[in-house]
Formats: sequence, C-alpha cells, structure tokens
Amino acid sequence: MPTPPGPSSPARPPAAERTPDAGAGPVLTGAFRHSPVHTVAVCLFGAAAAAAAVALPAVLGHTLDLVLRADPGVADAVLLCAALLTAEVLLDALVALTGGVTTARSTAWLRRRGIDHLLALAPHRATGHFTPGDLVTRLTGNAAEAGTAPTTAANGLAALLTPVGALVALALTDIWPAVVLLAGLPLLTRLLRSFARGSADSVRQYQRVQAEIATRLVEALGGARTIAAAGTEQHERDRVLAPLPELGTQGRRMWEVYGRAVVGSGILVPLLTTAVLAVGGLRLAHGALSVGELLAAARYAALTAGLGGVVGQLNALVRSRAAAGRTAALLALPPAGHGTRPLPADGRGRLELRAVTVTRGGAPVLRGVDLVVPGGTTMAVVGHSGAGKSLLAAVAGRLTDPDSGQVLLDGVPLDEAEPDGLRREIGYAFERPVLFGDTIGAAIGFGPFRPPDPAIEAAARAAGADAFVRLLPQGYATPPADAPLSGGEFQRLGLARAFAHAGRLLVLDDATSSLDSVTEHHVSRALLRDVRAGSRLLIAHRVSTAASADLVAWMEGGRIRAVAPHAVLWQDSRYRAVFAPADHAPRPVP
Repeated sequence: MPTPPGPSSPARPPAAERTPDAGAGPVLTGAFRHSPVHTVAVCLFGAAAAAAAVALPAVLGHTLDLVLRADPGVADAVLLCAALLTAEVLLDALVALTGGVTTARSTAWLRRRGIDHLLALAPHRATGHFTPGDLVTRLTGNAAEAGTAPTTAANGLAALLTPVGALVALALTDIWPAVVLLAGLPLLTRLLRSFARGSADSVRQYQRVQAEIATRLVEALGGARTIAAAGTEQHERDRVLAPLPELGTQGRRMWEVYGRAVVGSGILVPLLTTAVLAVGGLRLAHGALSVGELLAAARYAALTAGLGGVVGQLNALVRSRAAAGRTAALLALPPAGHGTRPLPADGRGRLELRAVTVTRGGAPVLRGVDLVVPGGTTMAVVGHSGAGKSLLAAVAGRLTDPDSGQVLLDGVPLDEAEPDGLRREIGYAFERPVLFGDTIGAAIGFGPFRPPDPAIEAAARAAGADAFVRLLPQGYATPPADAPLSGGEFQRLGLARAFAHAGRLLVLDDATSSLDSVTEHHVSRALLRDVRAGSRLLIAHRVSTAASADLVAWMEGGRIRAVAPHAVLWQDSRYRAVFAPADHAPRPVP
C-alpha cells in the first residue's frame, strides 16, 4: 500500500479560483517538456526494473525445480537469479538517481517561470489576488510538489507494468490461478479508486488550512515590532493558530482515508493471494503444476495484488496536480503587454493622461483624468488622502495600466513603447524605498543600467546621502544590512537611486516625506540643478514641495480639480485646507 498522503507546502487559493486544479494541465505538461530526456530515462529504467521483477519468479521457480530434480543446470539457473536480482537493485538505483535529477530540474524550471511571471506583472496584480505568504508558498513548496510530476508519472507507469506483467506471467504459468485473481481485481480497483478520490480532497483541504496559518504568520512577523509595542503577543498567537482545529480535522480525515485503504487492502490482498495458492495447490496435487511453478504463481499473485503500489504514485500525482493548480493560478494572471515603439530621441518628457480611469475593488479610484505635464516641467500633485495621487503616479510611470484611457510619454502610448527604453527613461523614488544590492553603492546603482561609481556618488550628493554614507564602516561598500539607517536616510538613498537613473521623466511618490525641511530644500535645489533635465512629477503633502514646483495638479475624489501654479491655487481656501492636517495651519505663500 502507498504511504500516507502527507500534506505538501501550504498555499491558499484566492477566492476567485473556480476549481482547485484549474490550469494544472499546462503547467504539468510544461514540466514534462522541460526534461524529456531525463523523464524518458526514468521510465526506461523503471520499465527495465519491472521486467526484471516479473522475470525473477519464473526463474526462481525453474531453479527450484532443477534443484529438486538434481539437474546439473542448476548452477547456471542460480547465476541467472543472481543476475536478475542485481539488475533489479541497480535499475532501482538508477531510477532514484535520474528521478531526483528530473525533479530538481522541473522544480527549478517552475520556480524560475513563476518568479519571472510574477516580476512581469504590474505590482498590484499579484498582491490583489494573493497574500505575500501565499505567493511565497506557490513559488516554493507548491512548485516543488508540482515538479515531482514527471518523475512520479514515469515511476507510476513502471509501477503499473509490474502487476500487469505479473498477471500475464501468471496466466502463462497456469490460467486457473489467474482467473481467480482476476475475479478479485474489481474489488481491489474499487478500493484504490476510493482511496485516490478521498486522498485528493483531504490533501487539498489540508493545504488550504495550512496556507491560512502561513499567511497569518507572515502578517504577524511583518508587524512584530507593533505587536511587541502593543503587548498583544498572546492575542496574535491565538489569531495565527486559530485554524489549528480545522487543520487537525483535515489531518485526521487524511489518516482515516489512508487507514480505510490499509484495512481494506490488508484483508483483500491476503484473501486473493490465499485463493491463488489454494487453486495452485489443487493444480499441483493433480500434477498440472510443478513445485517451482507454484512458487512462481504465488510470487506473481503477490506482485499483481501489489497494485496498491500504483496508488502511491497516483496519490503523489494527485498532490502534484493540486500544487500545479496553485502555481497555474499565479501564471494565469495577465502580464503587462509591451510594444516595440522607441521613444523619440529628442523628447523632453512630455507626459499626457487622456481620460484615464482606474478601478480597484470594483470602484473607480481615478475617474477620467486628463492631465498634461509639459516637457521639462516640474509638477506637484496634491490632494487629501485617498484622492488617487499615488495611483496617478503609478499610471504615469506604467507601474500599472489604466482600465480605460491612455497615457503617453513624448507622444508614444506607454503600452506601445519598447520596455527597456521605457524603463531607462522613467525614474522612480518611493516613500518607503527597498534597497537591493550587496552594498550601498550597488543599491544606488540598482536599475536598468549600472551607472559608474562617480555618477553614483554624485547622485548621493544630490540626494543629501553622500555625507552619512561616507561615515559608514566601509562607505559605499557597506552592506545595507550592516548600515544603521533612519527612515530619512533610507529615503535619501532611494532618491539617490532615482537621481542616478533619472531619464526624461522622474516620478517622486512622496519620496521626501521623512526629510527635514533643510534637507528637503537641499534636495529640491539639487533636483533642478544637478539631476538630468526632464519632467518631474512630485506626489506632495508639504506646502514647500508644492511651492517649489512649476505647476500643481490639485486632485479630489479621483479627478483633477485644477492645474495652476501654487501661488494661484493658494488663494483658494479649499486648496489651503489640503495641507492643514499635515501643517496644522495655513501658511503664507513661501
């Protein structure tokens, strides 16, 4: 009988998933096609091992007859038995070796494909469907489970050859024991089918609950400091472990399914083997079988009744299919399409939004936005929280696509632009930057191209980061993990990275919110003086940021309410109220 259907890695399908195994077929087919030679090798080695296993009982029976007759050919027969036993062991070892290689290759391919696809999606696309913990499990544990499918299928085919070959060999040895065995096979097949169905459903439910626990744990780890500060460790532990009773229920269900299969096969298989031996014994008594043939018949009956070994492979395939369905759900998310049009060489960064509408959660967040940022212009975007400022910034730099409308850069629609050129020409800095790279210098240089070291240091000076970077233990060669950085210093490194890759359009999404007024003034001056000329789109919450811009786009309720210089808009008390929550009181025009 197969081993119990242990759970695979946790993963929770989104609510929108229609069936647990939706889309699993193409993923599994791709895994097979990625390692065809290795998969065929596993199948051939397994088939050869099955052939050796099927041939061995007949040779053993013949050897026994030779021994009983004191035939001089017994020595050769013994050598043949030893050769078959050795071949079976070696072939099983080759199956294990090539199977391991095939699984590793398929798993690596699935993970690489999944990560490539994830990174090709708009940032909101994956996180809108899956939690971070769920994404991790789909790309790691689930990919590993699905990666076993080629080896499992090849092993399953070999495992099927053994009982089928044994049944044929039994019929050739003597037809009546084979008839008795065939009469009991429908019951055994029904038992195995019931096991496969019950196992598949219980494993999926177990994985679902595991995924929920994993997701809650990732959330708790992400907010560990807040939990510690609030003193809610016990509450969070209870919340994370709340699904444990259901997990226990599904775990017991898995073992119940397995237990029923074990009990059923434990009764049925010995009965079938005993019936075959009884018929064989009668045939032996009537002289229709020799002692060696009875031994072979008993061995063939055991091999045929060992059809339960196939269920182990079938159950593994069921788990692989379920895991592949989870991976396929991620791969099914449509990536952003790209065109081949180059941006004009003489463009100055004119940004144009035409009737742009973006919907999130079924509600429009941007509503028919029309906006033009003239080339070489610095435009600040202001508005109350929830007005849609950051989403407008994401649309402007094609971190997301509008549901309707069009965004153009120097007259080229962003979805028609050549992607490498587009990323070289649009720079970004965020409120909470993340540093990628082995060193601070590499983190600043991270992007579509690696600027030379002097350019990296110049960008750091422009962002007000050079002074504190040089105070680090190894300066620009300091690993980010070894650099004790404040929130403002992180922001300055994010700005330095954007400045180092500044193209014709630079989008700063509240990227100076953690800077003090003096540093922000320094950065604003450097942005205009030391950074490559082009258009700038600044998502702003401070009066000083809006005042330093050439134009201000005032957003309200997902729409552009007005576009004008800050001094003109300041005359409107409703515009001044935009800054009141942050600044506590209206300020005079700087």
